[in-house]
Amino acid sequence: MKLNSISLGLAAANTAAIFWLACSAIVALLPAMSMNMGGYMMHADFSSMNWNMSLFGFLSGLILWTLSVGIFASLMAAIYNRLI
Repeated sequence: MKLNSISLGLAAANTAAIFWLACSAIVALLPAMSMNMGGYMMHADFSSMNWNMSLFGFLSGLILWTLSVGIFASLMAAIYNRLI
């Protein structure tokens, strides 16, 4: 069964955008908890740092992650289709 690389890329890109929006909302609403959670996931102490989320950072991250994930998923599907 071949995969539709465009559809998979779009689905992955939309999923990444939804996760980016949810994560950004959590960071904006609960910055201290988000910093602690990030420290736990990276095995680091981020207690002396703070979040600095600007509109430019939010939008550029949204665009870059969405495009990156979409392109990666499309390429992965295209490679898979050539291998089967």
